[in-house]
Amino acid sequence: MPELTNPRAERVKAVRALAGRPVRERRGRFLVEGPQSVREAVRHAPRRVEDLYLTPAAAERYPEIVAAARVGGVAVQLAAPDVLEAMSPDAQGVLAVVETWATTLDAILAGRPRLVAVLAAVRDPGNAGTVIRAADAAGADAVVLAGQSVDVFNPKVVRSTAGSLFHLPVVRGGTVTDVVSRLQLAGLSVLAADGAGDLDLDDLLDAAAAAPRDTDDGPGPRRPDLRAPTAWLFGNEAWGLPAEDRDRADAVVRVPLHGRAESLNLATAAAVCLYASARAQR
Repeated sequence: MPELTNPRAERVKAVRALAGRPVRERRGRFLVEGPQSVREAVRHAPRRVEDLYLTPAAAERYPEIVAAARVGGVAVQLAAPDVLEAMSPDAQGVLAVVETWATTLDAILAGRPRLVAVLAAVRDPGNAGTVIRAADAAGADAVVLAGQSVDVFNPKVVRSTAGSLFHLPVVRGGTVTDVVSRLQLAGLSVLAADGAGDLDLDDLLDAAAAAPRDTDDGPGPRRPDLRAPTAWLFGNEAWGLPAEDRDRADAVVRVPLHGRAESLNLATAAAVCLYASARAQR
């Protein structure tokens, strides 16, 4: 039988309030909604999971979540369906309250990363979460949300990561200037992804596949080596990267469009670029 049956209870209201950023920042907690994201939270960060709520039907449907929670010492609380709905309309019968955390760029650089994704003033939570998921799938070492980017603990960001938020470090904060400079000082080549780039991603992949190659590219833009440690810089969904951010990068690279599409959206372009580096580095 469900332990929580009153959708108007104070606990329910407190959980629902975590959808707002001021409450998240004040309480140091955020929502993880849906079976996939909650499953990864209890498997990979059980000590950060403060509360886990499931409907009785969800507990039967996802026994692996219940089992992982018990192994990790997370208390499982059954709640009526209308209680979960009141907590979050996107819970799908499974919801967790998790402690926020902070990862520093210093800690990332100490690990000598080879592939990093940097989001510069990316505001759309769905795009930000999808880039984190793509970076995880490509084997990137970290994601950095620089400038006025969306809060990584925004519920839609968390849902869009599909659990990848608990797989790789995500750094929040810092200006684009500072982040790019520190990555370059650490030995990473910073490549700005932009449709008007001088360099073609296909050409860079061809050059990486033809190793060893001559490092003298002759006249024109110096061609970066995708096999080297690389940080990809991605701009805002609406206006892309401003000129000053492109100028800070070591090179500006475009994803070739072989069909009639005018452009790729941010998350798709990021996935293509990250996988190109992953392929070259492997």
